[in-house]
Amino acid sequence: MARTVGIGIQSFEKLITENSFYIDKTDFIRQWWENRDDVTLITRPRRFGKTLNMNMLERFLSVEYSGRGKVFEGLAIWKEEKYRNLQGIWPVIFLSFAGIKAPSFSEAKKGLYYLIEKLYNRYEFLLKEDSLNEKEREFIKNISANMDDYSAISSLGTLSEFLYRYYGRKVIILLDEYDTPLQEAWVYGYWQEMVELIRGLFNSTFKTNPYLERAVMTGITSGHIASCEAKESIFSDLNHLTVVTSTSEMYGDCFGFTEEEVFSALDEYGMQDKRTDVKRWYDGFTFGEHRDIYNPWSIINYLKTGRFATYWANTSSNGLVDKLIREGSAEIKISMENLLKGEHLQKEIDEQIIFDQLDTDESAIWSLFLASGYLKAESYMLNEETGADIYELALTNKEVQFMFRKMIKKWFTRSGTVYNGFIRALLQDDIKSMNAYMNRVALSTFSYFDSGRNPSAETQPERFYHGFVLGLAVELADRYIITSNRESGFGRYDVVMEPKNRTDNAIVMEFKVRDSREEASLENTADAALKQIRDQRYEAVLENSGISRERIRSYGFAFEGKEVLIRG
Repeated sequence: MARTVGIGIQSFEKLITENSFYIDKTDFIRQWWENRDDVTLITRPRRFGKTLNMNMLERFLSVEYSGRGKVFEGLAIWKEEKYRNLQGIWPVIFLSFAGIKAPSFSEAKKGLYYLIEKLYNRYEFLLKEDSLNEKEREFIKNISANMDDYSAISSLGTLSEFLYRYYGRKVIILLDEYDTPLQEAWVYGYWQEMVELIRGLFNSTFKTNPYLERAVMTGITSGHIASCEAKESIFSDLNHLTVVTSTSEMYGDCFGFTEEEVFSALDEYGMQDKRTDVKRWYDGFTFGEHRDIYNPWSIINYLKTGRFATYWANTSSNGLVDKLIREGSAEIKISMENLLKGEHLQKEIDEQIIFDQLDTDESAIWSLFLASGYLKAESYMLNEETGADIYELALTNKEVQFMFRKMIKKWFTRSGTVYNGFIRALLQDDIKSMNAYMNRVALSTFSYFDSGRNPSAETQPERFYHGFVLGLAVELADRYIITSNRESGFGRYDVVMEPKNRTDNAIVMEFKVRDSREEASLENTADAALKQIRDQRYEAVLENSGISRERIRSYGFAFEGKEVLIRG
């Protein structure tokens, strides 16, 4: 009989004792122990089993579960006696930064300090021990959400010492979702303060802690997240850190489900005939040489419901990804157009993601998308002249493609039905309505595409109209092949819409920002855009596809601030 599928269970013991669906990942314990690394950072996309594996580690190693190893019977880790002898003999400090999300540094710091306070509450029994002197007892009593920074920074290292004295063994520290407060800090603008705090805490906990046996950290992004201004990593002092990213060989099959594991699960639930569809929807992740890794959250939900949907993609707001594309340059948006059409990109990837460079360095954005699971690496090569790591990237799978389409559609929801009105007018060649709708769209969404770090007055309208074009590409994907900024005839066009159905008209658009030194009015600018289409023969690419000139419509878009004029 098929096991019950439980959604969102993060307790290893609960999964096993309740006979819920579980794929055995306990060999991760063996692999990690055999590698003998002092401090290990493992990065994987969200909802990839990081928290469950960390809970499993705690459940196996912690002295709090001494003599309670029965839950591991029949699993991979229990096969060898030397690993059975490790069960329940170590003091373990386990905490998660997943909940440290706040719009200000003061709130985030208080949340972090409260987390440490709750951790200390688990060890109140230490206050009764003769191994502590009065000052040390007072230190424990002063641990709170309002403690001073020095106490917070030294708290985990100090707790390690206290536990070492009590148990006679060095401690194992498990830190889950270490980078959540850092990502929040970047989004809300208190990056530098958070980096300094975390660097101090990590140095005290992992570098200058003589009572540390080993440590594991998990997160989405690499441990070398750095501040561009400081030119330092938050781990710059941890020269003994082992970083395991999506391109690393270590632990490649320990997070996420392999294809063999997925197909076996489909067999268990009588879904053998769905293998091809499941692969198209949820496969595509690659960790080192391990290809065909599936995201477990979507697989578990599909086994539960039997319905295809964007489960993994909908587990968070995707706010950072949305912001980076929406406020990104024309090049970023054009690359997204290509990805949504199924094309591959050749991009330089640097796994030492520098958040402060996300506004200015395109490679930092693609590196983040790869680490987060939105892109997959199809191939890799080293540029031997520059030393750059060049990856061939594609959208990970159908689920991710749908996620991006939904995200882009939402960009224009603030304009209500106006955006859809523009699309109808465009398809009907109703220039008067196109003008009316387009001005209302620009008025309501223009600033939405500007980076908060780059005021509107200092940016080109490219951010808006390439976002606008991305919206067209999504809304009209079933009827048109839409490309932008490509070579055609004697120059470059802004947008060409090639119909999939030969009864539809083809469309060429040229966008121009009014230059008051050259054009007396918006009308002149729009006419200049139309003239550029004719002079540069932008329609050539369409004629080469067999579309007659009579079926090609041209429009010149003139911009001045949020005012738009369209002529055809």
